Amino acid sequence: MRPFTAAAVQFAPVAGPLTAASVDANLDMAAAWIRRCVAATGAELVVLPESCTTGFTPGVPAGELWSLMSSIPGPVTEPVQEAARDLGVHVCLGTYERGPAPGVVHNAAVLVGPSGDVLGVYRKTHPFGDEDARRGGWVTAGSEVCVVDTGLGRIGMAVCFDGDFPELWRIQAVRGAEVICRPSALLRSADIWELTTRARAYDNHVYVVAANAVGADPAGTLYFGNSLIVTPIAEVVARAATQESWVAARLDPATALSSLTPGSSVPQPFDHLAARNLELYDEHAADLLGPAATSFPYGG
Repeated sequence: MRPFTAAAVQFAPVAGPLTAASVDANLDMAAAWIRRCVAATGAELVVLPESCTTGFTPGVPAGELWSLMSSIPGPVTEPVQEAARDLGVHVCLGTYERGPAPGVVHNAAVLVGPSGDVLGVYRKTHPFGDEDARRGGWVTAGSEVCVVDTGLGRIGMAVCFDGDFPELWRIQAVRGAEVICRPSALLRSADIWELTTRARAYDNHVYVVAANAVGADPAGTLYFGNSLIVTPIAEVVARAATQESWVAARLDPATALSSLTPGSSVPQPFDHLAARNLELYDEHAADLLGPAATSFPYGG
């Protein structure tokens, strides 16, 4: 990894029912926000919110959403690819993706490189609540981890609710991820948003660039923004408010683990990856990989 500036952008999708015209308008807005952000900050990596081409809750059945989306690369990514190519930057775009069969829709994070090419696609592996097609929702879960070698460093991706599952992030870190992008449309609280983003950064000693949605989606659901950039020792070095905006910060591998706590003269004495007790995990693999559920009743 080399030093570079990263940015998280949060903007609201077009109001009203989801249509082909609103998808086009959202893509144009995404490209415009990328151009403005890079001009102002010099960012070489720009992360956009989850499903920002539509808004998270699309308000249409999976079959109709499928018809409004495209495969990747395709029309649903082309304006962002063009902006990345024109500016020579990396962009992580959150969008729904048309799957291989009608009605199969994935919630994707797409990493676009400075040539405008799609470098990697991650499909959300932990759909949230009613989003999940197994519960009658519109998203079919993905099954692959994605870590990409880039000119900036090794970049991984996770989408919103994926932030609650440390195993996914650990796999990416073990595969060498140095920065993980987290496009989100988080619906719970700012406390949970910050907690999970900082914990996953600290667990795995990675930078996290987390862009959260703002405004209302086509179903009228409201989002609170608060996009974050977090260091490998869990320091929040950039935090947005609740309006459309961006935040940016410098990511520097030379200082990522230089101190135990932010600004401390005490050097960092451990590495969470190197310190893992692999013998313990191997002995209890059945517990780690087997089905489980909370002991407490819940209402979801």
